[in-house]
Amino acid sequence: MTALIEVRDLAVTFGSGRQQVRAVRGVSFDVEQGESFGLVGESGSGKSTVLRAICGLAPMTGGTVHIGGKPLKTPRDPAFYQQVQMVFQDPYGSIHPRHTIDRVLSEPLAIHGFKDAETRIERALEDVGLGRGFRFRYPHQLSGGQRQRVAIARALILEPQILLLDEPTSALDASIQAEVLNLLDALRVDKGLTYVLVSHDLAVVSHMCRRLLVMQHGQAVEELTRDALQARAATKDYTRQLLVASEGFKAP
Repeated sequence: MTALIEVRDLAVTFGSGRQQVRAVRGVSFDVEQGESFGLVGESGSGKSTVLRAICGLAPMTGGTVHIGGKPLKTPRDPAFYQQVQMVFQDPYGSIHPRHTIDRVLSEPLAIHGFKDAETRIERALEDVGLGRGFRFRYPHQLSGGQRQRVAIARALILEPQILLLDEPTSALDASIQAEVLNLLDALRVDKGLTYVLVSHDLAVVSHMCRRLLVMQHGQAVEELTRDALQARAATKDYTRQLLVASEGFKAP
């Protein structure tokens, strides 16, 4: 069975000469349909750059990415963005501060020519637990958790198959993080979504993902299952160091 997402020897390089930075170096992984797959590592490990390369926001300088068995086009075409959407880390920065939530959700529908905007907006707000009362509010009238729910609603409104989640709860208070993670988990099951989740937090990855890839300095260190992570059955020193450094991470 072919994986929904196939990444092979992905490389991303920025700059040239002395200024050259090899942000991602030969990273490979597969993600099955309906799976939540994690990319974990410290800041600068290249994990977020992998997501940006898939989405066309960072230059692929080597390797291939296939979605549903088809190679990605450069630049990405509109059909790609109906299939794949990204949720960014900072809900304060990813939503225009002077646009109502209605306008934030309407824009992708207008870009892609959807005619049933009214129905889709109301459904997207309901899906993320906000409801129609939030539709004409501005971002400054919402909490951080509510803004991130709007960002998730915007990603869902085109009914994609795949969500790329870049540290989706790291900018939120600890008390709100679990709510948003549980929402994402429920949406994945209800809608048959496939996730690639980036996080530096092993507890988040353990909660959300059945499998994960540990990254360091732009390279893959090792791939683990959730059970192996929770049993602390890492084979590489770097992964063991992450486990030690991840305060509060405990196997159930």
